[in-house]
Amino acid sequence: MKRMKSLLMLSLIIVIIFSLAACNSTEKKSANTKPAASGGESKTEEAGTVNIGYTGPLSGPAAFYGERTLNGVKMAAEEINGEGGFEVGGKKFKLNIVSLDDKYLPNEAGANAKRLIQENKTPIIFTPHSGGVFALQVFNQQDKFLIGAYTSEPKVSEVGNDLTVRIPPRYDGYLKPFTDYEMEKFGKKIAFLPTSSQYGKDWSDKLKAHWEKEGGKVVYNSSIDFAKETDFFTIVTNALKEKPDVLFIGGASEPTAKVAKQARELGFKGGFIVMDQAKLDEMKAVTGSYDVLNGAIGVMPLIESSSPAIPDFAKKYKEKYGENPGSEAGLNYIAMYIFVEAMKAAGSVDDAAKIQAKMQDGVSNIPENVKIYQFDKFTGGGFDGEIEVAAIEDGKVVPIKVTK
Repeated sequence: MKRMKSLLMLSLIIVIIFSLAACNSTEKKSANTKPAASGGESKTEEAGTVNIGYTGPLSGPAAFYGERTLNGVKMAAEEINGEGGFEVGGKKFKLNIVSLDDKYLPNEAGANAKRLIQENKTPIIFTPHSGGVFALQVFNQQDKFLIGAYTSEPKVSEVGNDLTVRIPPRYDGYLKPFTDYEMEKFGKKIAFLPTSSQYGKDWSDKLKAHWEKEGGKVVYNSSIDFAKETDFFTIVTNALKEKPDVLFIGGASEPTAKVAKQARELGFKGGFIVMDQAKLDEMKAVTGSYDVLNGAIGVMPLIESSSPAIPDFAKKYKEKYGENPGSEAGLNYIAMYIFVEAMKAAGSVDDAAKIQAKMQDGVSNIPENVKIYQFDKFTGGGFDGEIEVAAIEDGKVVPIKVTK
């Protein structure tokens, strides 16, 4: 009897062991078996990354200028990424901005571009100064990357470099309205005190020729190296000794504003021609009010422009960066959107020549809500649209009509 019970107990234990083994085997098999995809399921594909390069002044006297140009690029990229990226050739991509400081030096810009290409394979590199653009143009066609050239220097579009995209309007469009206004309001004697960069020299040469053609006289012709000089008392004093009616000033907004302020403190009552690199609204942040800049003519401040897309852009920018946006941020912001639309039309995120060939599509296809500038075509190596000019009168911004 005891033996019978023992056999029954042993049999029961064996059955339990085999049952547990079977269960364990079934669980392992289920965990390693992938269910067949049904028609209602789709595989989630990770977005690719497009590295966009930037080399500009992020330290030194032109740091604010460099930061604001970079802010525009970054803000556009963050918005595009926030919408899920963009699709090219059936694949999603997101943007990654890789920025390097070149201290406003052309040789540093060239070295930075080489590094961006080698380490990050950037199909587009933004740079906000003509010296940097010229440095990159030495090898960008060979290395097959596009230059996002934030400079109004006409020469960058005239050297036959097919992979350069000039972002702002050419500065030679400002010569006539600036000259006409200042001669009528103040007189025909002008003193030159612009930045000593190559851009400043080229601007000076063009303005001098036009000013003299209109019957004016250059009574003082010098320049300021803003990378080295921070006290402008001596050079401004020397210029004012020649009793000019007008001062031609320009460069990055902050040091340009200090030159204007110094001139007023030394008793200058005339007008200012402000090179388009400097922005009147950004100069006001340094001078404290527009009163110091009465009689100045320059580029229309972005927030004073009439585009319906500006209020929303300005609001978002101020929330993010704590200040009103200027042209530096605005133009680079819209340029980033145009490049993305050109990539979509080209069917490529890395073929610079194909992207360049579709820049007109880029201009035509950007969303209405980002059209803070009314560009209508891509021609002559750059974006083309109406230039907007303003003067400061009685402490206020006054639009100046431009006739071609």
